[in-house]
Amino acid sequence: MKNRMLVYLLALAVFLVGTIEYIITGIIQMVSNDLDVSTSAVGLLVTTFALSAAIGAPILIALTINVDRKKLLLFMLLVFIASTFLSFFSPWYEMMLFTRMLQGISGGIVTVVAMAVATRLVDKEKRGNAIGIILMGLSSSLVIGVPMGTFLSSIIGWRGLFIVVGILLLIPFVFVYKNVPSIKEKEVVTIRMQLSILKRPKILITICVTLLYIGGYATLFTYLTPYLQAQSNLTIVQISGILLLAGISSFIGSSVGGLTVDKKGPKFTIMIGLGLQAIMLLLLSIAGGLLSLVGFIVVIMIWMLATWGTSPAQQLYLVTQVPRLPDIGLSVNTSFIQFGFALGSGLGGYVLNISSVLNLGWIGFGFVLLALLMTTILFASERNSEQC
Repeated sequence: MKNRMLVYLLALAVFLVGTIEYIITGIIQMVSNDLDVSTSAVGLLVTTFALSAAIGAPILIALTINVDRKKLLLFMLLVFIASTFLSFFSPWYEMMLFTRMLQGISGGIVTVVAMAVATRLVDKEKRGNAIGIILMGLSSSLVIGVPMGTFLSSIIGWRGLFIVVGILLLIPFVFVYKNVPSIKEKEVVTIRMQLSILKRPKILITICVTLLYIGGYATLFTYLTPYLQAQSNLTIVQISGILLLAGISSFIGSSVGGLTVDKKGPKFTIMIGLGLQAIMLLLLSIAGGLLSLVGFIVVIMIWMLATWGTSPAQQLYLVTQVPRLPDIGLSVNTSFIQFGFALGSGLGGYVLNISSVLNLGWIGFGFVLLALLMTTILFASERNSEQC
């Protein structure tokens, strides 16, 4: 794959952005004590980032669609780097909320534009692999970034961690500046043209599928630790090991999904991914308590592989539907990923309040099954229209 090193450096930028997004979960008590606020208030810093990325990023991407993608990526990297330094000097909780808004918007744009740029740096038949590598950077921020960041914070303090990440982001910044060519739309794209894609039934169904399967994933994954404790008499060490394996599976899934897309196409990869997600969630719901520990771990790992393996295919399918506006397609889909996380975690919390944690698997299965049915109908209608 040509420009492989550049694609990996873009993935590094996304990895560092993802680390800053998710790191709050690992340092929540440090931040709470330092800013003298409640744990739930610190949790709002995560929500603020996610909502800013989900709402602010696509709006700014739409408004800057005719701007050179290289310049936009460089500018947003600078904004994100500046926000990490601002976090170091934020003495008040309210100021941290503001910096998290900046990080959410700029980080969301960096993630989307990095994917769009990566697809333009490689050959057409390698676009799925490129998207998979970028998403691998995002998933590895959960597997590697959060535990490493938490450990580093215990040594240099949580504020020092933000400085370290800001400095590390200068590496992809310099490489993008020196090696990425200017990337601009050949024709001027208007706001009306951008909004028109949301009127297409295929696009609406596709982003709804993203919302549903990510919602199903987040419903269970957000509360995976209490779910594991309820399913079996596991020790903290065993649970930590399962979470690590789940994270590694998500990392591998992003890469395998990207490679499968290039070989078999997005439709095949999406159907296999959603099908495996539904089967694994059904197995967990029906026979979770009856499975051996090894069997239980295997099911969890396949579920994670399938979920993260679906994402590159879903992203590339949207790009093929709007080849003139790949950034818009990617930004809308990425927004619905963030909304899916919010929907799943919120619904999972509600289910926990009114019933057993063991019901989360059924909720997740219902979401993914609906996504699978919608996708089946969508692809069947496409085949029928092609035959006519």
